[in-house]
This record gives sequence, C-alpha cells and structure tokens, in this order.
Amino acid sequence: MTFYDLVISRRTVRKFKEIPIPTDLLQRCINAARLAPSASNLQPLEYIVVNDAKLLPQAYETVKWAGYLRPHGDPPEGHRPMAYIYILRSSKANSPWTAYDIGEAIENITLVALAEGVGSCQFGSVDRDKVKAMFKVPDDYEITLALALGYQDETHAVEPYTDSPKYWRDDKGVHHVPKKSLETVMHWNGF
Repeated sequence: MTFYDLVISRRTVRKFKEIPIPTDLLQRCINAARLAPSASNLQPLEYIVVNDAKLLPQAYETVKWAGYLRPHGDPPEGHRPMAYIYILRSSKANSPWTAYDIGEAIENITLVALAEGVGSCQFGSVDRDKVKAMFKVPDDYEITLALALGYQDETHAVEPYTDSPKYWRDDKGVHHVPKKSLETVMHWNGF
C-alpha cells in the first residue's frame, strides 16, 4: 500500500477489537506528533496516553461518541478502544497559530497508528473537567482534543455527498460516510 492509499483509506472508527496496542507503537505515535510542524516552533503540546485496562473505562466516559448515531454509535461492550491520547496545550504558548499545531500533531498520530493497522476516532466533545481531575492536569494546560485508538472491527463505505453531511449505519452495521467529490472542492488557478 502506498502512503497515498493509506491516507485515503483512513476512516473514523467506532467499533474496535479489544486487542492491546503495543506500547512502542503508542510511543512512536507521540514521537511523530512531537516532530510535527509547530508555529514559531513554540512546541506547546503535550500528551497523556491512557492504555491501563483499569483506566480505559474511565477514559471512555470522558468523550461523546457519534453525534449523528447517538446512542447506537457508541462502541458496545467488548468493542471499545484500547488506548486514548489527550492532547494538551500549554497556556505559556500565547499564539493563535498553535491551533494548527494540534491538527498536524493529531494527523501524524492517526497516520502512524493506521500504518500499523490501528484505527482511531477524534473527539472535540470531551469532558475536560473530568479529564483534568482524573489525570491531575495542571491548570495552565488546556485539554484540546482526545483520540481513541484500537484495531478496527467495522466496515466503512464512502458515499457521494448530496445534501447532508450525516453518516449512517445500514442494517449490516456498515458505516456509510458521505464525502464531497474532488471536482466540487478543487479549483485550478483560481476559484
């Protein structure tokens, strides 16, 4: 598989095989995030990796799953993520550009994991107060995003985007995701 094929095969995963993720893979994910571009090289991001079996149920409760499918989009017992990564931003990095750092870091994590067969689901809807309390996050850090990781246990299908961004599951459990066509989003040499 080429890198391009890997990138275009990436889909958000909401049902996982409960197989532990190797610690060295999680470390490589964070190393790839650490080396992502950073505005003004401020490097404001830090990461909490959760893979302890005792903490996974608590981490699961800090995120809200699949808004369009609620509650049927929540991973059922026996199909939950085997790791979570919380991305923290230091308030000492006072720049509006650090928001881009977060996107680049999480994409690096996602692609490194996917190259090893590990799928992911990104969350903006995070109970930040609960995360701060659970993991003793200092007050001068903001919890920006969370990422759930695990070996994928579902099938996806890309559908043509018509009039709605809403994804859905069919009666066989296949997750359908509408995507705009290349022709509708790409403009050559001007709009």
